[in-house]
Amino acid sequence: MKHLVPFRLFESQSPSSGLTPEQEKFINDWKSSGNWNVNPTTGLVDIQGDFALKIYIITTQIPTKSFLGIEFGNVTGKFNCTHNKLQSLEGAPREVGGHFWCYVNNLKSLKGGPHKVGGDFDCTFNELQSLEGAPQEINGEFRCDAFTLSKGEWNVGGFMDVLQKGSQKAKELILTLPNWQPDWWNSELQRDPGKTVHLLSQWWKHLAEDTKAKIKIPPGYENEFDFFSGFDELGLF
Repeated sequence: MKHLVPFRLFESQSPSSGLTPEQEKFINDWKSSGNWNVNPTTGLVDIQGDFALKIYIITTQIPTKSFLGIEFGNVTGKFNCTHNKLQSLEGAPREVGGHFWCYVNNLKSLKGGPHKVGGDFDCTFNELQSLEGAPQEINGEFRCDAFTLSKGEWNVGGFMDVLQKGSQKAKELILTLPNWQPDWWNSELQRDPGKTVHLLSQWWKHLAEDTKAKIKIPPGYENEFDFFSGFDELGLF
C-alpha cells in the first residue's frame, strides 16, 4: 500500500523528504509548532507539535478534498482541520497526542481518521451516517451531533449507555461501530491478538450469539481469553 500519494499536478519532489515542494509548503504553512519529518519506517509524515489548517484553505486554495495527498502518521500535539468542507478524513494522522477537531465539514463517516486520540475528538456539525473509522481509543471527550461521551466514557460501557438512553439517531450511530461485527474482531485478532483478546473480553457479553459464533480466537490465546472474560463476568473489570 502506498503511504504517500503525491498530488498529480506537482511532479517534482524534494529529495530530502520524497514530498513535492507544494506538499512541504502545505505542512510548513499549517504546522503551528514543532518540527516534522517523513518517518523512514512508515513513510508517513510525523509532526512534533500542532497542525491547524486555516478555515476553508482546502476548498478555496487547493483543488482537492484531502490533505494535498499527504498521509500523516503521529502528531504529538493537536490536529485541527475544521471548517474545510472535507468529505473524507483519508490522510489524517494515525495517532494524535492532543485534541482532534474535524467539526464543520461534510463528513458522512470517520473513515481515515485517527486510531488513537490523547485529547478530545470533536466531529460535530457534519453529516455523519456512520461511525466507521472512529478511534479505538479517546482519552478526552467524544462529541458528535447525536451525543457526547465524557472523558473516560469512550468504551463499551459508554456505548451501552447511549444504546439505553440516547436518541434514535445516537443509537443508530453507535450500532455502526465496527466492534459489533465479527469480521472486524477477526481482523484485529490477527493483527494484534494479545491486545484484542483483552478488549474482546469486555465486549463479549454485549455481542449477539451469531456474532460470537463467527469470532475465531487465535491458537494459543484461548486460555488468555477465558481468563479475561472470566474476570469480566465476575465484575472485576
